[in-house]
Amino acid sequence: MARTFLATLHFDGACFAGWQRQAEGRTVQAELELVLGQLTGAPARVHAAGRTDAGVHAIGMAVSCVLPDRWTAPDLHRAMNALLPEDCWVASVQEARAGFHARTRAASRRYRYLVGTDPAAASPFRCRYEWALGRPLSLAVLRQAAEALPGEHDFSAFSVRSSPRAHKRCRVTTAAWRERPDGTGVSFEIAADRFLHHMVRMLVGTMTDMGLGRRAVSDMQRLLSQEPGVRTSPPAPSQGLYFVAAEYPPEWFLNGDGP
Repeated sequence: MARTFLATLHFDGACFAGWQRQAEGRTVQAELELVLGQLTGAPARVHAAGRTDAGVHAIGMAVSCVLPDRWTAPDLHRAMNALLPEDCWVASVQEARAGFHARTRAASRRYRYLVGTDPAAASPFRCRYEWALGRPLSLAVLRQAAEALPGEHDFSAFSVRSSPRAHKRCRVTTAAWRERPDGTGVSFEIAADRFLHHMVRMLVGTMTDMGLGRRAVSDMQRLLSQEPGVRTSPPAPSQGLYFVAAEYPPEWFLNGDGP
């Protein structure tokens, strides 16, 4: 017999080569599978709601795993945090129904991007956790650009060209720029049913150029319409990006509630 669990994970992506296990480089998946293997005495496999790139952080990554039924959610929570490295931390663990999978069962995912617009963004205590732009941005222009995103669109212009995805349509439910409460910059939050590789970083890079006055806001609609000859700006740096949360139908959880 076995039990299925969902862990909500925080990690500092600065020293990781990304989420997914690789032949070389330290990854979040490999760290988690190592810990679970130590706890169960057998090889373990974990699945995440999103596959983050090198340098990207998480404050709510949903991770599923199947373990022997001797494990309970509270015991697993304590044991994982006792063995994980200091740049990973499990916020919660809950039991899910058989067949649950963190990636395939997710109804939506949410990301946040932080941009520092003040000179102090270059501080070593900030620059690895946000884009240290150090220049003012027009919040009104950023918001105007983001207004084009909600709804279902083909985001081919905002994806890596070699992506093997069968289609590149995503349904965006939230896309909002906000001033950060400490006055140090702005943040962008976006939620959608799926995301393409580098999609959020390309969106942020393009809208930031609009906020700096380097390109017209009308380019956003032209990019979504795949107008020939229109290209995105370079992607925003990875260190400003955070995986915030994944949402699931509540019936997948034994307590009737999601993460």
